[in-house]
Amino acid sequence: MIATTRLWGRRLGQMLVMAVAAGVCAVSLILVGDPESHPLAALVQYVPYLAYLLPTILALVWSCWLGWAWRLVSAISVGLVLTLIMGLVWGHPDEGHGHLRVMTYNSKAHLAMAAPNGGAALALEIYQHDPDVLVMQDAGELMQWQRERPDMFNAIVGKRDVYSFGQYIIASRLPLKACAPGSIPIRKKPHSFVHCVLTVHGEEIDLVTVHFLTPREGLNATRHGGLKGLAAWRVNMEDRLTQSHELAAQLNAMKRKRIVMGDLNAPESSTVVQTLLRTGMRDAFSSAGRGYGYTHGHSLRPGLSFLRIDHILVSDDIGVSQAFAGGSAASEHRPVIADLQVTR
Repeated sequence: MIATTRLWGRRLGQMLVMAVAAGVCAVSLILVGDPESHPLAALVQYVPYLAYLLPTILALVWSCWLGWAWRLVSAISVGLVLTLIMGLVWGHPDEGHGHLRVMTYNSKAHLAMAAPNGGAALALEIYQHDPDVLVMQDAGELMQWQRERPDMFNAIVGKRDVYSFGQYIIASRLPLKACAPGSIPIRKKPHSFVHCVLTVHGEEIDLVTVHFLTPREGLNATRHGGLKGLAAWRVNMEDRLTQSHELAAQLNAMKRKRIVMGDLNAPESSTVVQTLLRTGMRDAFSSAGRGYGYTHGHSLRPGLSFLRIDHILVSDDIGVSQAFAGGSAASEHRPVIADLQVTR
């Protein structure tokens, strides 16, 4: 009886290890391929990493009673989750000159304005990083404070010149010119980004801030409706891809060095981000950051950031010496900060 129980326990453990390993391999292949090739594949990019990590740890513990080959398979599964699936990067700083610190921040200004100390928390987060150029999304409501509470508005933007349009604010210590909105419509519905020409150390750079369509509605549709919600998720996914292609076409027409910052609502593995990178750009955090750099998720259960959907992209001729994510106290999104070298 005891021997039979042990045999079944061993077989069950082997089945668990193999099932987990197969799942990890499938997710890994999706991420290195084209995640948006199918709506179900695209969803794996937005799953909290604990859903991948906990089963692999369980399989690793169980494999201790199964022999070295099973332990090796389980260890590889854990390694793939911790690196490829969770998006671990270990960048290396570039050499160059012409220092510029930039920061992108989805401020969720309407929530900050409703919170007792929301404005002060935003101001403190920005003050701690002290960027030369600050871009914010979901920030249009802050312009109301410029009229009604100028002390708080000035505490947030500091001694920087400000350009605003819709949800966007660009605040810069360096000269800006030719600031104007651009268009990336969704199924004939208006949607914008903002473009300015920034002068840094005597050189002009195209500066863009953008906020792509949120995946929230599509994710909620699949969570509550299961497979029936896939149609809504497909439309949501395709709208974001359309925006990315529209913006990429306009980036390709720009002849200067480029910096694109904002809430892209997609991880770097997504075709949404890869489309922009194919215009001759790279992700600043992947280039010089270290770790995971998650920017979103801490406002959801279980209170952990698990998505890197806010990005700073730079053209290949701009150096990156450092990039990191900021704090979580002031907004549903952590900011992203990067120290750039205008000449790489």
